[in-house]
Amino acid sequence: MFEVIRADIMALRIAPDTRISIDSLVRRLGVSQTPIREALSMLEAIGLVTKRHFVGYCSAPQLNREQFNQLYEARLLIEPFAARCAAERMGDDALRTVVALASEMKADAGDARERFAYQDSELHDLVAAGSGNPILRDALSRLHSHLHIFRLRSHGEVTSEAINEHNTLIDALGAHDGDAAEAAMREHIRRSYDRIAPFADE
Repeated sequence: MFEVIRADIMALRIAPDTRISIDSLVRRLGVSQTPIREALSMLEAIGLVTKRHFVGYCSAPQLNREQFNQLYEARLLIEPFAARCAAERMGDDALRTVVALASEMKADAGDARERFAYQDSELHDLVAAGSGNPILRDALSRLHSHLHIFRLRSHGEVTSEAINEHNTLIDALGAHDGDAAEAAMREHIRRSYDRIAPFADE
């Protein structure tokens, strides 16, 4: 249930800031209310769903330009440093996991944006985990940035450019080059901003 509803939100089949009818989902998916409520609670935890008094569950509002800018300011402060730490501390097994995920993303390029967004979020989380600093990782996870950003815009050009930038970052991680990893992550975030900012609401 979680994956189905998340995909609907990411693909905008459930529009932003829209009430989510549990009864409609029950009829559509052929299940009881319990697994749907559990899925909506999980989606609330990652920021894609909100719960409002007298209304119930709603899809999260779309980012406006101010929120979008604030999100990227926070990312630029935290993620490059996390990448530097990961280059210096990440073990071989963790690095192999990142490389495998990046290869999977390349193979899946062009598929539904909700899948790429999830993979992108997972890759950045693996880098944050590789920093060896759980506070950094937790701070980044609370932004839920990739899920919100990819609701704004995702297409072939965006995914292919992101994949190339990930490869540059991974090369730096593999070389245990903190300077290069920090620079690669900063450049990736800046380019991501430039690609998607035009689609953020004013």
